[in-house]
Amino acid sequence: MKRELVNGEIFHILNRGVDGRKIFLDEKDYFRFVHNLFEFNDPEPVFNLGYYLKQTQSIDLRNQYIEKPRKLIVEILAFCLMPNHFHFLLRQKIEGGITKFMRKLGIGYVNYFNQKYQRSGTLFQGRFKSILVKDEAHFAYLPYYIHFNPLDLKMPEWRKGEIKNYQSAIKFLESYRWSSHLDYLGKKNFPSITQREFLLKVFDGSENYKKGIKNWLKEMNSAKIKKLLLK
Repeated sequence: MKRELVNGEIFHILNRGVDGRKIFLDEKDYFRFVHNLFEFNDPEPVFNLGYYLKQTQSIDLRNQYIEKPRKLIVEILAFCLMPNHFHFLLRQKIEGGITKFMRKLGIGYVNYFNQKYQRSGTLFQGRFKSILVKDEAHFAYLPYYIHFNPLDLKMPEWRKGEIKNYQSAIKFLESYRWSSHLDYLGKKNFPSITQREFLLKVFDGSENYKKGIKNWLKEMNSAKIKKLLLK
C-alpha cells in the first residue's frame, strides 16, 4: 500500500540505481542533477531539457543561472547525492507535489543520462521510497544522517558508531559538495536549491548545527540507522 503524501508533512525520500548501478559517473552528472532539483521544483513544464549547467565553483543557481520566478511544489529541506543513490528531506506544498517533482526529476535526468551514455531503459530502482517523518526522535537524527552519507566513501565504520578520528570525518564532509551540508554550515554551495529556514530554526542556527555534528557522529549506530530507514 502506497503512503499518502500529505501537504505540510515531512518525508524522507530516497532511491538508488537499478541493480545498485551508479547514477552519477562524473562531475557533470552531479551538476546536471543539482540543476534539475532547482528547475523542476515548479508546477510549470520545463522545455529546455538539453540545458547543460556550466562547471564553476560554488554557485547560487537562482541568481546566476535562473531568471524565471518559481512557485515551489515542494520544500527541499535537505539533500545528499551519492554515486548510486540519493536522499531528500521534502515537505510537500501543493497536492501531489512530491509525486510530480519526483516524476519530473526522474524523467528529466534519465533522458539526459541515457542520451549522454548512449543507453536505454530504466536507471532507477522502481518508484522512490517515501518515509513519513512522524516523531521528534526520527526528525532529530535525519538531517545529520542524510548529510553523513558521504562518509560511506571514506569511513564506512561511521554506521556502526566506530569512527576513531572525528576531525578527519568532519573535514571530509566539508570537502564533499554534493549535498546541502555546506549550506547548513553557512558556506554557500548550492544555496538556491534548499529552503533552510525551518531546519535552521530547529538547529538554532548554523553554528549550533556545526556544533552538533561530532555529537551525532558519536550517537549514530546500525540500530538507529536501520530504524530511520524502516519508519
